[in-house]
Amino acid sequence: MEYRVLGRTGIRVSVIGMGCEGFEGKSPSDCGELLDFAMENGISFFDMYTSNPQVRRNVGSELGRYPRESFAVQGHLCTTWKDGQYCRTRKIEEVQASFEELLSKMRLDFVDVGMIHYCDDRADFDRILNGPIAAYAEKLKAAGTVACIGMSTHNPDVAFLAADSGLIDVIMLSVNLAYDMLPANEDVNVLFEDGVFDRVYEGIDPLRERLYRACQNQGIAITVMKPFAGGLLLDGKQSPFGKALTPTQCISYCLDRPAVVSVLGGMASQEEIKAAAAYCTASDSEKDYSAILASAPKKSFSGHCMYCGHCAPCTSRIDIAAVNKYLDLALAQGFVPETVRDHYRLLEHHAGECTACGACMRRCPFGTDVIGKMKQAAQLFGK
Repeated sequence: MEYRVLGRTGIRVSVIGMGCEGFEGKSPSDCGELLDFAMENGISFFDMYTSNPQVRRNVGSELGRYPRESFAVQGHLCTTWKDGQYCRTRKIEEVQASFEELLSKMRLDFVDVGMIHYCDDRADFDRILNGPIAAYAEKLKAAGTVACIGMSTHNPDVAFLAADSGLIDVIMLSVNLAYDMLPANEDVNVLFEDGVFDRVYEGIDPLRERLYRACQNQGIAITVMKPFAGGLLLDGKQSPFGKALTPTQCISYCLDRPAVVSVLGGMASQEEIKAAAAYCTASDSEKDYSAILASAPKKSFSGHCMYCGHCAPCTSRIDIAAVNKYLDLALAQGFVPETVRDHYRLLEHHAGECTACGACMRRCPFGTDVIGKMKQAAQLFGK
């Protein structure tokens, strides 16, 4: 495993990290096996955006078997758990209670990165920076409860604001070959409209290039979410480049960006961990993504679910990310495998319960037609 330092913080982390999505829905023992396999492969950097108390408890219990100096954690501020679902919040009393619960359930005295969660527009950024959330984050840092302060965003404009704020040491940003060709916009949904690549496809967006270099010059680290675009780039039929990339190529692209320190994928199995960790032993030719860029066709990149969960909470308590994942698995194979059907049936609530209220679509940072996908899933799975 290769290790890098998180910019000016001095914190050393593995270049391959692990998101918390892979621990969802697993038993404590299964979480332990997954975490052990990750650590055996040198992966020691974990992002915990989830507010799910069971996941926090399971991962914290298993991490507790390791010396604290052997791993690093990005723990998110501004996520909370309501009615059995993840929810983003800006209410300071909820922010404080949820973060204290994260520390308690994960048995941590501190987190390495206190990550202010999911800020995609300037007005929200201004409220955070000039309000009680930033003050709380600074208080945590002064007390040593967070070693440094971060912010997660999908919008390069907001990332620039974070970099210039003086408060933020680490930016968690959506980075991959496809996203880097889209221009910044406060309304992230605009970036995923039909025809967007026909309009703006001229290679890597200059703003993103400037952002990466500005962060590098200021000692601000970038940690990566969505390196595979929710699996889209790994599927030749769905990739906007007309061919599939390998996990190694996706990770290589991210780590080649200035200021990028670690790539955190939502790995849910030992096979996915192994595929990501293979980057560290891959040859230069296996890491090379230049041929795909050179031959990339102009193509729309719209409406794909990234399984990030930002659409929650659902008014009908549907696990939208899980439904979309099972739908995509079935569509990719052209039929419904029995294992996928069984996993879908085990969900507490199903796509047919969708009331088409649209709340999820207003929250989705990727412009996904959630209502349409729920109708499609209900028809495919029968409920």
